[in-house]
Amino acid sequence: MEIESFRALLTDEGQALLAELADHSPGQELAVATRLRRDHDAELVSAAIGQARLRQRAAAKFGAADAARMYFTPDGVEQATRTSVATWRAERFKALGVRRLADLCSGVGGDAIALARAGIEVLAVDRSPLTCAVAEANATALGLDGLIEQHCGDVADVPLNGFDAVFVDPARRGGRGRIFDPEAYSPPLSWAVGAALQTRFAALKVAPGIPHEAVPEGAEAEWVSDGGDVKEAVLWFGTGPAQGQPHRATLLPAGVTLTGGRLPDPEAVPVRRYLYEPDGAVIRAHLVAEVAEQLDAALIDPTIAYLTADELRPTPFATGYEITDVLPFGLKKLKALLRERRVGTVVVKKRGSAVEPEELRRKLKPEGPNSCTVFLTRVAGAPTMLLGQPATPPAG
Repeated sequence: MEIESFRALLTDEGQALLAELADHSPGQELAVATRLRRDHDAELVSAAIGQARLRQRAAAKFGAADAARMYFTPDGVEQATRTSVATWRAERFKALGVRRLADLCSGVGGDAIALARAGIEVLAVDRSPLTCAVAEANATALGLDGLIEQHCGDVADVPLNGFDAVFVDPARRGGRGRIFDPEAYSPPLSWAVGAALQTRFAALKVAPGIPHEAVPEGAEAEWVSDGGDVKEAVLWFGTGPAQGQPHRATLLPAGVTLTGGRLPDPEAVPVRRYLYEPDGAVIRAHLVAEVAEQLDAALIDPTIAYLTADELRPTPFATGYEITDVLPFGLKKLKALLRERRVGTVVVKKRGSAVEPEELRRKLKPEGPNSCTVFLTRVAGAPTMLLGQPATPPAG
């Protein structure tokens, strides 16, 4: 999309088209486009249909109400922080006393919007003229233009004096897809760390798979999951990780947090009555030992992040299952058991197994009214099947 085409969407005619397309069905786009082009410029109609399509995609990240008023680019929808995560981060900044923040590599404004809604003044900086125009329109559409100042330019040219904090969200995608080397980010992680040290507080967004050895000295590393899916990792500066809690796992939407990173790995024991599957953020943050300590649990294998225990205890950081069978891996045996127990719904989970869950489900061809969870994993180094059901701890 060219910037001229985007600006045309902000005119009265463009707004009328977007309103007409608010509830359009993707399957009807050709017919709708043909009809609209009778009365409107073809390029404007194409831009409006494209924007309506992006708004529908964005609803999953921003919520239907905001997405229907906002503007997007294809990269903006793909790369923007989802509202739940951006809001969590904004509230952390607010709790730290931040009142003025520089949002570098701000994109279409997902984080800037959350920060402004938390009452923080934001200078949003991006080098793409189109992205800046979209972000500026978003601030206006949501009534936040009084708190968000948009600047189009190189983040390296932005003086950071006068800001309480900086947030940097470098590009982690290139022409060949995802970038895994933090020094290949744009801008590189080392530059972002230098920017972070110029303000009292800072947060640098990085890929969830960042190696722990790449976490800079003095940073607190936070992994955030939403609905059980790990969404991002953030390196915080100024939050005091020197107190002995360098790692943090945050689980949304509950907003619960676990800190630590100093405990040794739990011992490995035979599978007991209950199995715990730690949240992905807990695993990424290397906080499985902290959860094991809470649950009086142990590992089922030194290399596998499944915990096992004799008792079922409540925890927001892991999902519990009651295990009924511990068997060496074997498709024939599994099919026979499921057929005998009339299992028609099979949830397959794996960790440390080369078997693909979808492929296994196709081969099992389950039938019946009952359900079962099958874990494909290793126990004491041996390929193993664990069969069980989700378990709910007793209240209180």
